[in-house]
Amino acid sequence: MKLTRTLTLTVAAASCALALAACSPPDKNAADKAATADAAAKPDAAAKIPGLATEKEQISYMIGMDIGKSLEPMKDEIDTATVKRAIDDMINGKKPLLTQEQGMAIMQTFAQKMQAKQQEEAAKQQAEAEAQGKKNIELEKSFLAANAKKAGVVTTASGLQYQVITEGKGAKPKPADRVSVNYAGTLLDGTEFDNSYKRGEPAQFVLDSVVPGWSEALQLMPVGSKYKLWIPAKLGYGETGTPGGPIPPNSTLVFDIELLDIAKP
Repeated sequence: MKLTRTLTLTVAAASCALALAACSPPDKNAADKAATADAAAKPDAAAKIPGLATEKEQISYMIGMDIGKSLEPMKDEIDTATVKRAIDDMINGKKPLLTQEQGMAIMQTFAQKMQAKQQEEAAKQQAEAEAQGKKNIELEKSFLAANAKKAGVVTTASGLQYQVITEGKGAKPKPADRVSVNYAGTLLDGTEFDNSYKRGEPAQFVLDSVVPGWSEALQLMPVGSKYKLWIPAKLGYGETGTPGGPIPPNSTLVFDIELLDIAKP
């Protein structure tokens, strides 16, 4: 269990620290160093923690947090009162209700159950992602076909679409160049997934290290330009999107992007 590993590592670290201290030569500043280390390791006595008045309570709660975090993924499968009962029995030296053999058998069965549950959930998520991907690719086809007919929208051979908002007068970057850009990115429905303006600083990257749609578009832009981009899924994050992230499978990406500078070699 995570708790066991955590406590074992803590005890091992403490033992190593004691051994090193015993073998080290005397340090004339040892008292000052010890006081500094002690102050850093212990909570400030003047800064009380509400509900945890003593060091013992604070340590106990910290251990409980660790146990709770490790058990959170299986919270629907356990009874916390019984968990507490087992902890109390073991701490107080009482005879456990399960033998070691029974515990191992129960743990094996439970592990198999949890594995099956995880596989079922993964299959469900995969099916949902595939369905969403099919829906998004159909939406992309209809949107890009209509968008291509709008005034000022240019469609490249790859399928990238862009519109010049401001045409700069600087140099155009090459694939190996590092560029500095400001941008805001959304999905077709307007959901924003990234915005360098809100972060308060431009992004910097080597041009050939980003998704193909960005790399192609930026090579068309002189420094000082502002373009609006519509990047098809195949030139963005494709069929997978960003798993666990903000971009669903087969998403068309919309960017307002400004090329600020090309870094000097």
